[in-house]
Amino acid sequence: MMYWNGGGWAWMMFMPLLWIVLIGLVVWAVIRLTHQPTGHGNGPEQRWPQRETAEEILDRRFASGEIDAEAYTEARQRLAAHSPRRQ
Repeated sequence: MMYWNGGGWAWMMFMPLLWIVLIGLVVWAVIRLTHQPTGHGNGPEQRWPQRETAEEILDRRFASGEIDAEAYTEARQRLAAHSPRRQ
């Protein structure tokens, strides 16, 4: 029994292409909806958030009150002693 009033070989030839396109659109939509970029623009630096440096994490923890001034200064000194020198 043939469908679509005897479409025959033409439908059989284009049906796999139709499925590939439909599956591709579904995959694209899922990726587009689940991955939320942080910035506006096309550059890779604007799509994903930058990782915090150790100094930034330390500053944030001190500012929020997670660590006291003594622990902050000690950690800052340790970071300064082990971090590579910038020129």
